[in-house]
Amino acid sequence: MHTVGDLLRQWRRRRGLSQLDLAIAADVSARHVSLVETGRSKPSAGMILRLADQLHVPLRDRNRLLLAGGFAPRYAERPLDDGALSAARDAVRRVLRAHEPYPAVVFDRRWNIVMANRAVDPFFAQVDPDLLRPPVNLVRLGLDPRGFARMVVNLADVRAVFRARISRQLAVAPDPEVAALYEELLAAAPEDASSQRIDTDVVIPMILRVGGRELRLFSTITTFGTPMDVTIDEIAIESYYPADAESAAYFADQRRPVVDTRAFPGQSLQ
Repeated sequence: MHTVGDLLRQWRRRRGLSQLDLAIAADVSARHVSLVETGRSKPSAGMILRLADQLHVPLRDRNRLLLAGGFAPRYAERPLDDGALSAARDAVRRVLRAHEPYPAVVFDRRWNIVMANRAVDPFFAQVDPDLLRPPVNLVRLGLDPRGFARMVVNLADVRAVFRARISRQLAVAPDPEVAALYEELLAAAPEDASSQRIDTDVVIPMILRVGGRELRLFSTITTFGTPMDVTIDEIAIESYYPADAESAAYFADQRRPVVDTRAFPGQSLQ
């Protein structure tokens, strides 16, 4: 078991900060930071959270710091369908509905899809049903040959984007399951010689070949700005947009009345 001092030292080093850097940011003395890290001073819950805030520690790991310091966790972790999260859940649903006819998905810290709008259905229909069994993982869906990989024209670009995003995620907050996902799909994956690389000065699109047409899509990521619940802290909405007029026309043809968004049964945010 790590002490709270051990854990704070790990986070400080992960952020590339000296004890003096952290002390200045948290408005405490460098000596106090040193005493906390070596266990010669027992920090209060407030001091733990103060240091964690400056170290940009995720809420899940702030709870671990508090437990290591002998305090109760501060941040609740409720399922997304919990009544206490109804306002946040409704906000996510509104975003998903408003984004139609373009696809959008909600995924957790391990890239498992927990909600999606109906615009994703025509694309999911193209993948092996085994990949749609919960938990449906966005990275595996995108890179597995039974998934979108066989439809992606610029697979090397898409793989590079996933590799960069997950590398940054692991640098910020290591997670063994995310690390295993990286090793499985990204660490040693050879570049697909048949895939096309795209030169662009704006954004790198994902190019899908669907029904004899090439769709160019780029995406944006939306997260909650001031979460106080672990679940809300760890979900993100990825919204896809057409990158050219031809792709926009395809989605205009697919336009349909707005219907309810759907959750993915059996998914876990734990």
